[in-house]
Amino acid sequence: MDHPTVVRLYRFVTVGAFAAGIQTVLLWLLVEFGDLNYLVAATASIEVTIVLQFFVNNAWTFQHAGHTTRSDFLLGLVRTNVVRGSAIPLQVGLLWAFVNWAGLMYLLANGFAIFISGLYRYYLDSRWTWQI
Repeated sequence: MDHPTVVRLYRFVTVGAFAAGIQTVLLWLLVEFGDLNYLVAATASIEVTIVLQFFVNNAWTFQHAGHTTRSDFLLGLVRTNVVRGSAIPLQVGLLWAFVNWAGLMYLLANGFAIFISGLYRYYLDSRWTWQI
């Protein structure tokens, strides 16, 4: 259980779960009080948590390969936005499918979409953003 990959995966999942909670609250606020379509609100809430997760993952999950100089930090932020930005259509598409085909409530559907797209994000972030 002390293997570096296991530790990183545990930390990545912990950060992701925290961010998923924030993303869900933002989604709910934007839909219920901002009167936005759930897909538009999901896209906005995803982007907010992309930046949040980069800061926390850089400082904790991938601290051994963290970006400490300004240029490395900015490059890492761009890379994670490419990785996670490329996951937005996947997550929003799954959200749409779960709502429209499976009949799930948008908040529950978002949880399933976050989980599935999280596997994709971990693989690419660990291999490219922090190059482990």
